[in-house]
Amino acid sequence: MCKKVVLVTGASSGIGKATAKKLIEEGYTVYGAARRLEKMENLKKMGEGSIKMDITKEEDIKNCVDKIIKEQGKIDVLFNNAGFGLYGAVEDVSLEDARYQFEVNLFGLARITQLVLPHMRKQKSGTIINTSSIGGRIYTPFGAWYHATKHALEGWSDVLRLEVEQFGIDVVIIEPGIIETEFADAVSSSMMKNSGDGLYKDMAKVVAKSMEDSYKEGNGSCPTVIAKTVSKAIKARKPKTRYVAGKMAKPLMFMRKWLPDKIFDKVIMSQMK
Repeated sequence: MCKKVVLVTGASSGIGKATAKKLIEEGYTVYGAARRLEKMENLKKMGEGSIKMDITKEEDIKNCVDKIIKEQGKIDVLFNNAGFGLYGAVEDVSLEDARYQFEVNLFGLARITQLVLPHMRKQKSGTIINTSSIGGRIYTPFGAWYHATKHALEGWSDVLRLEVEQFGIDVVIIEPGIIETEFADAVSSSMMKNSGDGLYKDMAKVVAKSMEDSYKEGNGSCPTVIAKTVSKAIKARKPKTRYVAGKMAKPLMFMRKWLPDKIFDKVIMSQMK
């Protein structure tokens, strides 16, 4: 059997890098795409095809897809994992920064999906896996723009699933919980930059510390937890529409589903002390 060809975006660190590594070890033909090409050197030595790509640049996205099709003739799995967290009070974050958050977390993902879909339709099969977050179903203070992108991605993915099922293409949403990656550092940095000196500074400091404590080493799950989940979804004959994995993911999802908004608000804010 021909090996499946997998494209992993955001493969230079965290979940993307761990997933690329696992899939290479399992025998897939893996291409990792990211801005920081130097961060994928060890994957390249394992046999990965590394491609420099900024998910917000049309030319980069097109060149990435074209390169894989030229070399392999197909893309069986697209793992849309590139993304970041922009935090700060709604009042403090500039709309320019907010738009960039959407460009990375939603519109770039949408564009590369648009370019891959014709090839999957041609082969009448394929799997598109989108990294959302428990933040696509819940919410935390100062994360309005990040949560907005993930809530939007959830709905976007649900609609895409309905549209492409007729072509033998599966759409899967991954909803990670607390994972030990660079996410917490980036979030705390942007939160303090945007809201650390203004009207929301006291609350921002409390929330930043709470997030740092939640994500520090030993408190979260290893990125390999999500890598295993992605592998499971790829291998499944009929993959689930959603996979929830990682520390606190299932308890938080359960509470969000069953608790009234005001009670859930209190649960979230009780952790910000």
